[in-house]
Amino acid sequence: MTSNTTGDATGGRGTDGAQDRPYDVVVIGGGAAGLSGAVTLARARRSVLVIDAGQPRNAPAAHMHGYLGHDGVPPSELLAIGRDEVTRYGGEFAQDAVLAAERLPGGAGFRVVRKDGPPVVARRLLVTTGLVDELPPVPGVAERWGRDVLHCPYCHGQEVASRPIGILSTGPLAVHQALMWRQWSEDITLFRHTGPEPTDEEYEQLAARGIAVVDGEVAGLEVTDDRLTGVRLAGGRVIPREAVVVHPGFTARADFLAALGLEAAGMEAEGQVLGTYVAADPAGATEVPGIWVAGNVADPRGKVVAAAAAGVQAAAAINADLITDDVNRAVAARRA
Repeated sequence: MTSNTTGDATGGRGTDGAQDRPYDVVVIGGGAAGLSGAVTLARARRSVLVIDAGQPRNAPAAHMHGYLGHDGVPPSELLAIGRDEVTRYGGEFAQDAVLAAERLPGGAGFRVVRKDGPPVVARRLLVTTGLVDELPPVPGVAERWGRDVLHCPYCHGQEVASRPIGILSTGPLAVHQALMWRQWSEDITLFRHTGPEPTDEEYEQLAARGIAVVDGEVAGLEVTDDRLTGVRLAGGRVIPREAVVVHPGFTARADFLAALGLEAAGMEAEGQVLGTYVAADPAGATEVPGIWVAGNVADPRGKVVAAAAAGVQAAAAINADLITDDVNRAVAARRA
């Protein structure tokens, strides 16, 4: 077995503190995608280190949903289970931030520079750093995010079903959101705010589904006893609401990959950039050899269960690539 289980997570450090051999894979990001990938690789008898900065995207949410067998589990509990599974199979985990990654001379792998720990070397990288939700600058939105300010109906729709829900329009997808959330509640109000005016066809659709449209900008959210109670317009009028839906911007956590020639691409809808992501093939392989991506950094709209599945798929592809490399090295050594 090639897995290294040194407690300091430095991948085979010698007595002088230097790393004497590379990890097979360093996983950057310890969410569902990263941990699932790490477990798969560790079970494939690969030496694996997971480096995680401890800033999961879904941290504000009390529970996650739609993950078969784990519905209603707090996100932090799922991650704790995942870390335990990684270490159970000989993988390692380090809570740290990655500052940079660079290719080693001759294409022999990658050097990963950390904020607190020493640099580590890996033959392959699996990047699962996720994304940052860029929220509308409306007072109260950031404070209530993941609680009663929501985005995904499949994640939180059931928990606010049949309640008065507001849709905060800031882009071209607001009408789509309103029509979709109507599935969970008959009391939906679309707040025009800074978003585009609906077309005549969209107005007809909204009216047919009994969705009210309110003009004017939103000035803030009303909160009573730590519960959202209404949406306050710029003129002072308050419309009672118990949940508000927003469409955040999705910014991939991928700046450190730029030095390796891997830039995030823009995700657009009707000419408006909605976010960024790192492009990859279906197995997660990027255009830079040796680097795979999985989870929200590659698929901004993916749910937790989809991120976990993508991590497994990328890990299998990485292991196949390493097997080819191992065989080629063995053949070269035999010939020598």
